[in-house]
Amino acid sequence: MTNDQPKTERQSIDSVQRFDELPLDESILAAIVRAEYEHPTPVQAGLIPYALRGGDVVGQAQTGTGKTAAFVIPLLDRVARMPRQRNPQGLILVPTRELAVQVRGEVVKLSHGQRVSCAALYGGKPLRGQIDKLERGVDIVVGTPGRVLDHIGRGTLRLNGLNVVVLDEADRMLDIGFRPDIEKILRRCPRERQTLLLSATVPPPIQRLARRYMQEATELNFCDTTVSADTIEQFYFTVDAERKFDLLDRLLKRESPQQAIVFCRTKRGTEKVYRRLSSRRKDVDCIHGDMQQRARDRVMAKFRERKLTILVATDVVGRGIDVSTVSHIINYDLPQFCDDYVHRVGRTGRMGREGVAYSFVTPEEGNELTRIEMRINRLLERQEIEGFEAVASAVKPEDTEEPAAEKKPAPKPGRRPPKRYRRAL
Repeated sequence: MTNDQPKTERQSIDSVQRFDELPLDESILAAIVRAEYEHPTPVQAGLIPYALRGGDVVGQAQTGTGKTAAFVIPLLDRVARMPRQRNPQGLILVPTRELAVQVRGEVVKLSHGQRVSCAALYGGKPLRGQIDKLERGVDIVVGTPGRVLDHIGRGTLRLNGLNVVVLDEADRMLDIGFRPDIEKILRRCPRERQTLLLSATVPPPIQRLARRYMQEATELNFCDTTVSADTIEQFYFTVDAERKFDLLDRLLKRESPQQAIVFCRTKRGTEKVYRRLSSRRKDVDCIHGDMQQRARDRVMAKFRERKLTILVATDVVGRGIDVSTVSHIINYDLPQFCDDYVHRVGRTGRMGREGVAYSFVTPEEGNELTRIEMRINRLLERQEIEGFEAVASAVKPEDTEEPAAEKKPAPKPGRRPPKRYRRAL
């Protein structure tokens, strides 16, 4: 991307109605049919034609919109049309291990019937097995920046043959401190390459990254102006901190979710909620960053296979995990950042399906609720369950892992928190 203002366009599905309207290799069209992808989503209909032309693209899109296939399909088309080589032709950088596994799965699915090999490189797995795969030769590498940079430093990953580089969830990668690693990797990539950058938001750091490492990129915006999907109902409960778990238990019994993710802010809090829930039901497990990768993979596999109904998690699964059967999101703890709320809630209502999200708000968290509502440009509807009307109490450190809060008067039952708690930004 040059220093000039990038071309910005908002795309709709009107541009392409069917995949067979796209100039794709026949083997890829056959794999798309086998994957039962009938019609392109707006992101796919808008991004794929631009990517097939070979130019750089900045695509702004939320998760759950089909964006993974939107960059995998043109990448596979490029690989299918290029002479085979030993070193990778495509590199996809992602922020988390779970997303690396998911994206690799999409590559495998959409390359059915083709001689395409794909390796996922991420921490928590032995280097030896990844090195063996790279030595045998791979066409596409999916990886987290830290592990990819590790392989580059060891000489086990060579980037001289790259034709396409994809930065998926770019804002998330920058949020968690991967910017230096990303820049080191991009500086080692061939200058003559195509770069696709996908991000839910395009803040100034993303714009600077694009200007520095992309060439005359076209910026495509596929985000709804309201941020949150119309298919997701969003509610909140006002509840005292020490009664959150009892409310969670009652809410799960009332809702009987097809599948639900319960988000906690901390690893310790996640473990605590999981232990208490697992003493009452067997279809529950948890996932957080302190778990070994093998255990995390096992939990996510069980959840995808619907062997689990409830997954208690930190924001490690807040982005990029595509489990279309999630019907409920429960924010046991409000997230630290408003954007994390958007991505948590985006785990349900995926691909046009209906979903519902509930947030537990203590009387002291009125300001946080207001910030979320301003971020999504939507007021959450208050709900109550009999017997759980909030009463004044101090927040217990063992429940939140934060210092005890100063006592404040509770809102009257049936009403939202007082204005001075909700609107004082």
